[in-house]
Amino acid sequence: MTVLALHGVSKSFGPIEVLHDVDLALDPGQVHALIGENGAGKSTIMKILGGFLDPTEGQILLDGKPVRFSSGPEAEAQGIVVIHQEFNLAADLSVAANVFLGREPGGLRLDHKAMRRDTAALLARLDTRISPDTLIRDLSVPDRQMVEIAKALSRNARVLIMDEPSAVLTHREVGTLYDQIDRLRADGVAILYCSHRLDEVAHLADRITVLRDGRVVRQAMRGEMTEDDMAAAMVGRELQDFYPPKGRPSPDPALDLQGLSVPGRVHDVSLTLHRGEVLGIAGLVGSGRTELAEGIVGLRSATGEIRVNGQKVAIRNLRDAFDSGLAYLTEDRKEAGLLLDKGLTQNLTLADLPRFGLWRLDQRAETEALAHATQEFDIRAPDPAMIAGKLSGGNQQKLLLAKTMLPDPQIIIIDEPTRGIDVGTKQQIYAFIRRLADEGRSLIVISSEMAEVIGLADRVLVMREGRIAGEVTGKDMTEDKIVRLAMGVSGEAA
Repeated sequence: MTVLALHGVSKSFGPIEVLHDVDLALDPGQVHALIGENGAGKSTIMKILGGFLDPTEGQILLDGKPVRFSSGPEAEAQGIVVIHQEFNLAADLSVAANVFLGREPGGLRLDHKAMRRDTAALLARLDTRISPDTLIRDLSVPDRQMVEIAKALSRNARVLIMDEPSAVLTHREVGTLYDQIDRLRADGVAILYCSHRLDEVAHLADRITVLRDGRVVRQAMRGEMTEDDMAAAMVGRELQDFYPPKGRPSPDPALDLQGLSVPGRVHDVSLTLHRGEVLGIAGLVGSGRTELAEGIVGLRSATGEIRVNGQKVAIRNLRDAFDSGLAYLTEDRKEAGLLLDKGLTQNLTLADLPRFGLWRLDQRAETEALAHATQEFDIRAPDPAMIAGKLSGGNQQKLLLAKTMLPDPQIIIIDEPTRGIDVGTKQQIYAFIRRLADEGRSLIVISSEMAEVIGLADRVLVMREGRIAGEVTGKDMTEDKIVRLAMGVSGEAA
């Protein structure tokens, strides 16, 4: 019997209807994948199922009976648990305190020992070395995701709604996640799994629902859709030439690093980035990729020599980087890239405010800049006055790219350019990156997706344990070569 379902559900925000007559059923022991481009309505469906939004029309059915939840906690009390893409963790509390937040054992006298013990057991089940006593703010992004999963497991859910749970996990952690999903499925839990990774949808899902523009356009059972079928259904067209053609970089150096080190993270890195080149940097999580980027642009203290167009520069902070023609697009758009509670204009112009007036901002110029960025980067915002947090993930990423490009940098470092973004928007981002290179700008692209690095980059450097482990070019740019360098494995595959 179906545990949780939507029947004829529509949702409007003011005059705009974002969901249209949606039917969706979650059955015990099944993984039901919900896929679609950013803005297709996936998040709205998850919020309705999780008790955070009411449908405008239609019904939510729990065990076949109509139900309405007044809040997320009320839905959770019925066994419906949501793992949000945006972490719902208290940064200044410990891992154990977060796992049991709102359900602390011991009443007025908290049983901290029991909380630590039970949290340690959950973390061991997830095969992670996180300590229950560590503060959330001291954890990496992948570790925070594992805490979110541990918190959900502690709820003994009947229905588990997972929003991009693997987007920030390492390959090993993704394997652990799959093991937990198999265990939950065997225990009869109904799982709604939302992911942009179509390979994992094909691997995990018993049933697939495809959304486009707020409507269900296709539903299928396991094995009835290929990854290409999924992508075509999501975007309403066949995807041809997913990655743009490679360019012809100039031999002239745009950026030279000599012996760059970030204490404890990056060791003696030397590299050259050429004009018009897209240089990929690959490696496992923890290999030092992000720390290298942050060292280059002054977000971390670094030693060594940096030359821009042959001239030695001193970069102590982001302002020095901007002044030297460098820009950095962070991997974490929600915490470090955008102010989600501020408007689109404020987010766009923040990094280059002096150009809009030293004593009084020229609001007309800011409005014109937003209009130009909206057109150039295809930012789809129903209302230019809306806050950034109301944009879909793909449009947030395009806003962040527009913000990064506003100071007109010649060297751009992009960390995880398409994390949490649908296949159609990925293709747009790839085209933007190639266009920038074709204009003569130079780009470093850091990505955990092997296919992305290989498809985008003219050349790939692989990092391991804070050092450059090797370089791959041309026909050697294969996943096997990159993985072997990243893991320190020599020799050819058998």
